[in-house]
Amino acid sequence: MNTIFNRAGLAAAVAGACLTAGLAHASSHREAPFITEMPKVDGTDFYMFRSYESGREGFVTLIANYLPLQDAYGGPNYFDLDDDAIYEIHIDNTGDAVEDLTFQFQFSPVENPIVLNVGPAGDQKAVAIPLKGASAGVGTTPQEGDKFQVSQEYELTVISGDRRTGTRQAAMNATTGQPTFRKPIDNIGAKTFSDYEAYANSHIYDVAIPGCSPNGRVFVGQRKEAFAVNLGEVFDLVNTDPIAETEIERNDEQNDLADKNVTSFALEVPVACLTGSAMTGTGDPVIGAWTTASIRQARVINPAPKSNDKGASIEGGAFTQVSRLGMPLVNEVVIGLPDKDAFNASEPKDDGQFATYVTHPTLPELLEILFSSAGATAPNNFPRNDLVSAFLTGLTGLNQPSGVTASEMLRLNPAIPAVAESSQDDLGALAGDNAGFPNGRRPVDDVVDIALRVAMGALTTDAPNRDVPFTDGVRVDPLNLQETFPYLATPIAGSPNGTP
Repeated sequence: MNTIFNRAGLAAAVAGACLTAGLAHASSHREAPFITEMPKVDGTDFYMFRSYESGREGFVTLIANYLPLQDAYGGPNYFDLDDDAIYEIHIDNTGDAVEDLTFQFQFSPVENPIVLNVGPAGDQKAVAIPLKGASAGVGTTPQEGDKFQVSQEYELTVISGDRRTGTRQAAMNATTGQPTFRKPIDNIGAKTFSDYEAYANSHIYDVAIPGCSPNGRVFVGQRKEAFAVNLGEVFDLVNTDPIAETEIERNDEQNDLADKNVTSFALEVPVACLTGSAMTGTGDPVIGAWTTASIRQARVINPAPKSNDKGASIEGGAFTQVSRLGMPLVNEVVIGLPDKDAFNASEPKDDGQFATYVTHPTLPELLEILFSSAGATAPNNFPRNDLVSAFLTGLTGLNQPSGVTASEMLRLNPAIPAVAESSQDDLGALAGDNAGFPNGRRPVDDVVDIALRVAMGALTTDAPNRDVPFTDGVRVDPLNLQETFPYLATPIAGSPNGTP
């Protein structure tokens, strides 16, 4: 196999690896006890890849997904983001497990009260309607009189250095010259939106990033869930056959996320602005990144909320991180239950506290217990330094920064050219497609199958199952993807009926 994962070379590369951090695997949905109470700030997936849209080869695309398991029909309030939270994408371009750049998103409501005059003359009253939308159809641009009572806009701040104390500069809407952008209303249905795709696309903005040229692009809004996983059976003690005998068996189970939407933060940035050479003059060719969400420490519930007052609650105090995501599914299937909330509150520089979950991972042992009759045998090469290279430091010759500090984050070598969508292999670097996971992550990459195989020893020279094609039986459907920014497909409509 023509692949960067040459076993002999890799074994030599990781023989002396020093472990200081924790591991990862696939996507995160409701992964920790505390975050289940706050779905608006629950990070679900993070993608980072060289842009493969024609003409955008000089850019990297970052996509951070939040608010999992959205049923399209979930009205009347649908899936707004948290106005009292901050959402962030962090970039480490020096390999030291500390952010050098942060892209910070904050939201605010746009209110447009809509009332109907109800009753006969002499007894007519102006009464607020119970729905978000007032009538079918909206303007072709978000500034053209959205017919909704409540929508959202956001500001994008670029922070150089420490996310709390670094230099802060506003990214600007390159069209309006203002520091605000609009989030489209979720896809309610065809009677509300005669052409939702065109409406959503009008919310893709050229963005002027301070100190960076040329302009990038940004979009925040609902998308069709692109991640594919046999979620119910996986968490029922892997209640499926995890070993594929043919490629067909990699796709013979149900994708439990096929009918879900998610909210995406998509940002396209010139390569040089992320590696550091354009904005700071320093940096490594390889970049690492992760996402977080933070909320205020204090919340006071209003026991009698009324219109025109402070609302149902008042938030205050310092921001505290409650969600974290880099490499996919780390907190769901690697971190032990007692430490899941702690991981969500942690930073990569402190990942040594989770080291045991990597040196002695439980997932391979569970698979051996559950499927010993099928020949599943966990690797016994402890500590698992093969996993250190794959998930914590990057692979030598592929995506490992010089002088790297081992830490859990997604790493990308943007010097590796993008592969056109039609030629991408969903097994990424395991299949010789070095533009794919774990060199960053593209929407098509089947990170579950890749991670299962790596966990069971695909990168070692002596693991009994190093050549076994482990799978959850579900693959990413390319029809759920686009070839152009923001790459994830138009969300499922809440109403099944077409335009009347």
